[in-house]
Amino acid sequence: MDCVSATCIKVRNILLSQSARSGLVGLGLIGLCSAASAADKPPLAPDTAAPLSTESRIAATIEFGLPALAEEIGKDIPRLLATIDERVSCVHRRVLIFRVNANCDVWGYVERTGPVSLYGRGDRVYGSVRIHGALEGQGANRFTARIHGDTEASATVEAEARPELGRDWSLDLNFSDGFRWTEPPVLHVLGRDISLAKYAEPRIRAQLAHVRARALAAARRLDLHDKAATAWHHAFEPIELSDSPQIWLQLSPQTAAFAGVRADSHVLRGSLELAGTAETFVGQNPPVTATALPALGHDVSDPGDFDVILPVRLGYDVLKDKITQALAAVTPVAGMSVGDVDVYPSSGKLIIGLRLTKADDNAASDGQWVYLSGALQVDEDGHAIRLSGFGLTTDNADMNAIITPLIAQLSEKVSVDYGVAYQNLLTTANEKLTRQLRDGYRMEGRLSSAKLDKVYLPVDGVVIALRASGALKILYGM
Repeated sequence: MDCVSATCIKVRNILLSQSARSGLVGLGLIGLCSAASAADKPPLAPDTAAPLSTESRIAATIEFGLPALAEEIGKDIPRLLATIDERVSCVHRRVLIFRVNANCDVWGYVERTGPVSLYGRGDRVYGSVRIHGALEGQGANRFTARIHGDTEASATVEAEARPELGRDWSLDLNFSDGFRWTEPPVLHVLGRDISLAKYAEPRIRAQLAHVRARALAAARRLDLHDKAATAWHHAFEPIELSDSPQIWLQLSPQTAAFAGVRADSHVLRGSLELAGTAETFVGQNPPVTATALPALGHDVSDPGDFDVILPVRLGYDVLKDKITQALAAVTPVAGMSVGDVDVYPSSGKLIIGLRLTKADDNAASDGQWVYLSGALQVDEDGHAIRLSGFGLTTDNADMNAIITPLIAQLSEKVSVDYGVAYQNLLTTANEKLTRQLRDGYRMEGRLSSAKLDKVYLPVDGVVIALRASGALKILYGM
């Protein structure tokens, strides 16, 4: 008599010795034994390795120190802004019975008296520079030679720029500027005030037009296209998120959009959004060739979140140990206990094989294998996985008398905590995402949260794919 038959007879005798109802179960179990022993074991059929990929966005931010930019612009602004040499009609009055009309020669200069000052607020950059003017007026002939006057005045030239980036990567500062006198230049001649602003201001405005052109040229010398192209190529460089197990992140940006300018008292930041895919690989990272920087797409208000799939792997041996520990405390049903456990995937389901043995079975081959099929339930808040919806792979209600208590124990007691593995992977990934790059660039990344994306059952263990969100920046400058 083989071990399977012996096991069936043993169970039958125990159940037949109970109540009449139990006897019916025993009679049913006799038929089940031959059926169960002939039942095929569910085949090993792991999930096909699916790409751990998601749409993602990276912020490429180019930073410039405003003091350095102000100094660069200041180099193109001359010290002497304007010279004045005019003959004006300065006297129109009646003296006694005579009407006196006299001309005066007016000469002077307007110069820059301080450096260019730049500061930012929101999406605008503001600049200012102090200027000073000195003017003199003198009668133009011998009859008016005694007419003389002079004046000095200061003004502040103020400019506002709202930088915009064209689809061809050309930079437009969108200037608006003006100036205000601290005290308007007025020449006092023979008790009459002659405003000289109309002589000084056209020259100042003409010079401001040159200043705008020089400032735009200085801004374009920053070569945003070249810097953006370098940041774009850096985005394709693979990132090792973990070395045990080895997990690689491969970014493949596809589009670029201008995300505006932000500035404060010290820094001007121009941001791009690089959008594409972020894919994680366990083991070897396949080589990816960087593409050329594309034309700019439509502007976006702000770079979107960076998303990446983080795979947490739990070996089937871990589940087997947990199941074995839980079943060790189960009271044998109908004299049957579990002598061995097997865990493997089959067509999207988790299969748990249980070798049922009787008390006097000694050999490893003794007993009868039964197989349960079910799924894994992920507790996101508790960072744990549990067994869910398990039942016999063969359709025979009589076996439930033995299996149902076992399933109840497994559902209640089998819980595998993946919190430590998740936290270790998240911490390591954050450390790897912040790093120095070449050519004056650096990367700063921070993943702050994760939610369940999917559970996979490949051949070597359960993979809990978590979608982690945060921010990833490629920075140039400060």
